[in-house]
Amino acid sequence: MDFVYGPGKNHLFVPGPVNIPEPVIRAMNRNNEDYRSPAIPALTKTLLEDVKKIFKTTSGTPFLIPTTGTGAWESALTNTLSPGDRIVSFLIGQFSLLWIDQQQRLNFRVDVIESDWGRGADLDALASKLEADRSHTIKAVCIVHNETATGVTSDLAAVRKLLDEYRHPALLLVDGVSSICALDFRMDEWGVDVALTGSQKALSMPTGMGIVCASPKAMEAAKTAKSVRVFFDWNDYLKFYKLGTYWPYTPSIQLLYGLRTALDLLFEEGLDNVIARHSRLGKATRLAVEAWGLKNCTQREEWFSDTVTAVVVPPYINSADVVKRAWTRYNLSLGLGLNKVAGKVFRIGHLGNLNELQLLGCLSGVEMVLKDVGYPVKLGSGVAAAAAYLRNSTPMITSRI
Repeated sequence: MDFVYGPGKNHLFVPGPVNIPEPVIRAMNRNNEDYRSPAIPALTKTLLEDVKKIFKTTSGTPFLIPTTGTGAWESALTNTLSPGDRIVSFLIGQFSLLWIDQQQRLNFRVDVIESDWGRGADLDALASKLEADRSHTIKAVCIVHNETATGVTSDLAAVRKLLDEYRHPALLLVDGVSSICALDFRMDEWGVDVALTGSQKALSMPTGMGIVCASPKAMEAAKTAKSVRVFFDWNDYLKFYKLGTYWPYTPSIQLLYGLRTALDLLFEEGLDNVIARHSRLGKATRLAVEAWGLKNCTQREEWFSDTVTAVVVPPYINSADVVKRAWTRYNLSLGLGLNKVAGKVFRIGHLGNLNELQLLGCLSGVEMVLKDVGYPVKLGSGVAAAAAYLRNSTPMITSRI
C-alpha cells in the first residue's frame, strides 16, 4: 500500500525514477541467495556481456556497482584521474552542476564551460581550450549527455570530433544516466572512454545500481591514477573477474535478477526500436506543449531531449504549484524545476518502459492541472496534437503481428 494512499495507479512521469514493468518486479520478488554459489557468478557473467550492448561497445569493460549515478560519477573520476589533474566540464543544468561540484571536491582542477540553462554544451569554447592546450595539460573532458533539469541533449559525436581534430589525448567521460537505453549512444564509435548510467532511468528498475563501462584507454589510465578509491576501485572488481566469482562485496541479488529481465525486455523490443519509441514520445510531448501555447526550456531543436521535456510556465504561475496540484488531485507525478529554473518550469519525463497511451494519459492530466492553476489552456488541445502524431507514427507491435 502507498505510504500516502491514492485510488488507482500513480502516474509516474518524472524523469527518473521511472515506471518498473511487471516482469521486472516479478523477477525481483525472490529470496536472498548465496552470492558465492555457482548461480550468481553465472548470472553475473551474462549480465556483464549483455550490458556492453546497451553502451554499443565490444571493447569496453563494464562494472555493476551497488550505487546511484552519483557513485558512478565518482567511480569514473577516481579510477582514471589523479588529484590536481586538469579537466574540462560543461555546466548546462543542475546535474552537470552537481558533477562539477564533485569534481572540485575530489581536488581536480576544473575548467568550467558554462552555458545558459536551456542550451547545450558550448563546443566553440571547448575548441578554444583544446587549441590552446598544446602541452596536453587537460586530462579529461566531462559532459552530461542528457541534462534532465532542462531537457537538453548535447552532441557527443561533435565532442569526439573536436578531440580528434586537435589530436588531443584527453579522456572523454560521459554521464549517460538519462540517455543510455533511450537515446542514440555509441560508445565505441564516438570514442567515449567512460560511460555511466543508473538502473532507475531508461532501464526501468529500482534505484541502486550504477553501471559503468570503461574503454581500453580508460583501463590503461586506471593503472596510474592516484585518486584514493576503495569502494569504487575497479581493480578490486578485476581481481574477482579473473577468479570467475565477479564480486568484491555482496551484490543486491534482487537487482541482478531485475537487470537480467530488464535487458531481456530491451533486447526483445530491439534497442533501435526502443530509441525510436523514445523519439516518438519526445516529439509527441513537444507537440502538446506547443498546442498549449507554452514554450520548451530547450532553446534549439538540435538540443531537444527525447527523454524529458521541461515546460516553461508564464510568470504569473509558480511551476511548483503545477507539480503539487498534479500529485494532490490527480495522482500524477511531474518533475519540479530545479535551481535556476525552480518555479519557472515543470518537467515531463517520457523515458523507460512507457507507451503511447500512457503518455496521452499524462498529457490529459497536465491539461487539467494547467486549467486548475489558472492557465487558459483549451482542454484536449495538447492531447489531440500528440494523438494525431502518434496515430500516424506508431508502428505495429512486432511480437503481436
